[in-house]
Amino acid sequence: MPNADARVALPTGDRQYHIGLGPGDLGEYILLPGDPDRTARIATRFDTIEREHRHREFASVTGTLRGQRMSVVSTGIGADNVEIAVAEILAITERPTFIRVGSCGGLQPEMDLGDLVVSTGAVRLETTTAWFVHDGYPAVADYEAVLALLEAADRLGHRTHVGITATAPGFFGAQGRPIPQLPIRYPDLAEEMTRQRVMNFEMEASALLILAGLAGCRAGVVCAVYAQRATGRFVEGAQKDAAEAACIETGLESLLILAEMDRQKQAASTDRWRPSLWNRS
Repeated sequence: MPNADARVALPTGDRQYHIGLGPGDLGEYILLPGDPDRTARIATRFDTIEREHRHREFASVTGTLRGQRMSVVSTGIGADNVEIAVAEILAITERPTFIRVGSCGGLQPEMDLGDLVVSTGAVRLETTTAWFVHDGYPAVADYEAVLALLEAADRLGHRTHVGITATAPGFFGAQGRPIPQLPIRYPDLAEEMTRQRVMNFEMEASALLILAGLAGCRAGVVCAVYAQRATGRFVEGAQKDAAEAACIETGLESLLILAEMDRQKQAASTDRWRPSLWNRS
């Protein structure tokens, strides 16, 4: 059968064109790394593996962790890739919860390499979301996801910062990194963001937060600091591995916490979690 809306112009069928997945393939609690190779490393932490799949940069695994069914889907780099992944995930799930786990450049001087950053919102330096919402529309993290990420990081003992993220449409000029062969328009961008108390630069958060919010879904973001923009230092070797591991385990723990929050809401016959519910578990 042809698509109901001819403007879509994609193959018909249950399987989504880019991620290669269909209804039932994903859990409702979903971790979103950027790097497809990171998906396999995350999967080693699952207790059971139900299915694995990869198409282009979209690598996915569905399994269980401590009895909770969940999935991992890599998005690749950039807001445009996030748009593809999120749109296709929404087409085959009911009301998923998303947690992005990624890397970032820290902007504030108190941030160290390997620290974690939990985003409360994001500056929309990218343009992908402008095709969906007004330029003044804010990219805001779901409050339950923020609380779950902070609780997870605390349980695991990871040094964590919380605040506004800047989502850039590129890695070099778009983040104010000088390039000898190329001119850049905003060489002082990092300093400007720092003055505005933006915590970090990355390349996907605002797209996830905008699209998930429009769909009525929860989304949160945690990133490990790989670069310190104030000093020019970059993480390497064992420190990089430890930073990635801290980010991944915090993301997974936050999904478990969110699942528990959902059970508490159901028991209390409410659709909004509040701190007093935690005492009932």
